[in-house]
Amino acid sequence: MDPAIIVFIVFSSMAIVAIVIGLLVYFGKRLEHKQILAAIEKGTPLSDLKPPKAQPVGPTWIRYLTGGIAIFFIGLAFMSAGRGIWGMGNAGPWTFVAFILCGVGLAWVVRGLLYRKYQEKTPLSANGSTTEYKNPVSTSAPEISQQ
Repeated sequence: MDPAIIVFIVFSSMAIVAIVIGLLVYFGKRLEHKQILAAIEKGTPLSDLKPPKAQPVGPTWIRYLTGGIAIFFIGLAFMSAGRGIWGMGNAGPWTFVAFILCGVGLAWVVRGLLYRKYQEKTPLSANGSTTEYKNPVSTSAPEISQQ
């Protein structure tokens, strides 16, 4: 089969999935908007319509970092499968998909590292110390002299 046809099939399947997801999001938002308008007409407070969103457990940077590493390795798997199918000298559509996945994975890893770097630090406790930066193993000189 001609590689151009395979590339066309891969891109059209990805486009169809993106279109279906876009339509689902659009109609979902449209339905939500109609529900909000109906509630306003009935006099229902908006706070009763939607409960507040639950905050994700754990830092955000960990999710980006682990997701990025997973996507990167999936891209490497596609790259090795593409070379196995198409031979070492011929780059097929799977190699192209692999480069895209590796790029997205690396972008997520960088995003996770930047989130970790600029994330708010743990606030100070009542005595002015943070548990995040404490080192329980080391002791300072005044503590040693008091013992």
